[in-house]
Amino acid sequence: MDAAGPDGDDAREAVGPGPATAAGRRFLVDLAPLRDSADFRRLWAGNTVSWIGQAMTALAVSLQVYDITRSSFSVGLVGLFSFVPLMIFGLYGGAIADIVDRRRLGLISSLGSCALSVALSAAAFAGFDRVWFLYAIVALQAVCGAVNSPARSAMIPRLVPPEQLQAANALTSMTITSGTLMGPMLGGLVVGVGGYQSAYLIDAVAFSFSLYAMWRLPAMLPGRTGDGPVAGHGGDGTVAGQGGDGTVAGQGGDGTVRGSGRDRTVKERGGDGAPPDRGEDGAQAGQASVASGARARRPSVVDGLRFLASRPNLRTAFVSDLCAMVLAHPRALYPAVAVLWYGGDAKTTGLLVAAPACGAMLGAVFSGWQGRVRGHGAVILIAVAAWGAAIAVFGLTRELWLGLLFLALAGCADMVSMAFRNTMLQAASPDEMRGRLQGVFIVVVAGGPRLGEFLAGSVADLTSPGFAITGGGVACVVAVSLMALKWRGFARYDARNPRP
Repeated sequence: MDAAGPDGDDAREAVGPGPATAAGRRFLVDLAPLRDSADFRRLWAGNTVSWIGQAMTALAVSLQVYDITRSSFSVGLVGLFSFVPLMIFGLYGGAIADIVDRRRLGLISSLGSCALSVALSAAAFAGFDRVWFLYAIVALQAVCGAVNSPARSAMIPRLVPPEQLQAANALTSMTITSGTLMGPMLGGLVVGVGGYQSAYLIDAVAFSFSLYAMWRLPAMLPGRTGDGPVAGHGGDGTVAGQGGDGTVAGQGGDGTVRGSGRDRTVKERGGDGAPPDRGEDGAQAGQASVASGARARRPSVVDGLRFLASRPNLRTAFVSDLCAMVLAHPRALYPAVAVLWYGGDAKTTGLLVAAPACGAMLGAVFSGWQGRVRGHGAVILIAVAAWGAAIAVFGLTRELWLGLLFLALAGCADMVSMAFRNTMLQAASPDEMRGRLQGVFIVVVAGGPRLGEFLAGSVADLTSPGFAITGGGVACVVAVSLMALKWRGFARYDARNPRP
């Protein structure tokens, strides 16, 4: 007999998803930030598209420089012209993000990047193939990126609730990885079919998505929250400006918040969306005081570095990343390894380069468990040690599939450490310091791998690629183990009570 019908439908709805489906949801990436925050959803989508476009342009510029000069050295200079401005302006971009409206800063820097891509496309259409012009554009793009990234990252805690911050950072890591994987592939395809001008034009169009997302955001003035354990919270866990009855300064009896930077209520609407009445003048005056105080201060990189040096958990998070990037980053050895170990060629090198990114993408896809973890410090230490261990074993492999497997595992571990580190930086830092700390993070991410590649190449020349890779991985594991013993408080860091 057919069991379909109202009773059957109700029964199936009552049962809900099966155990396999529920288990899958527990491990798959948490999409709650995209569902619950329209601002974060637009920002994430815009950044994902623009990251792919930037990766396309990076490859197209390298190809065009080689096409003009036929010199690998000239192509290498592209990286130098990008790296130096990124290192310098990463720190100052973070300082600026802590003093001005981050939304406006993001808009201006995104508009600058878009204009530079338009200039590249116009020059390519006109046949203006001057290498100095390409170098100049690359340097200016790095400046715009160095200013944009700290402002964008510092916005995230204002767009999602604290319990979704880890999931938001896992999604952000997917943005970076998708650009790393898809951008070069699409860039090579587009250049082959439509020329350099097409790749640059697509990049300019891609930036329009990021511009739209920034334009739709509310104002993002940095808060003045002091140096408490959590931005805007006191040592007892109460919100700064919170009275004994639990209401927040500028908060009405109905629970609506005025002056919140989290969502559209930053415009100080009431719970019904109506403009504020005259009774809210005190809250508006407080917001204006914050803004004028921010404008009165000059951005100080030194203050940000001093703050970082005096906060053990944040300091240890940065040092752990340096351990992985400097001691165990053998990317410069991939061409030699492809030939000497695997008997391959440039295609084999491409597989070795892509393997960590594939592992990072898989780690992000199956990141649903991260939001349920509270011991962020311990996870960072374990992930960095796992990176070092995977790199060490990779140095012992002589089968290509096995080498790719361990590089993918290393990439997955790197994604985990990066996501938890970003969450720690955003949750344990006062809002007025987030831009500067993100600027330092950019410098570490940009500079650490370069130092690591130099170290790996130097050791390999003195010994062998295998010794350099395996020795570097072992050194990373030893270093992070010593860190865990020396700074025991970092391993006890609890996301429910984030302390810098």
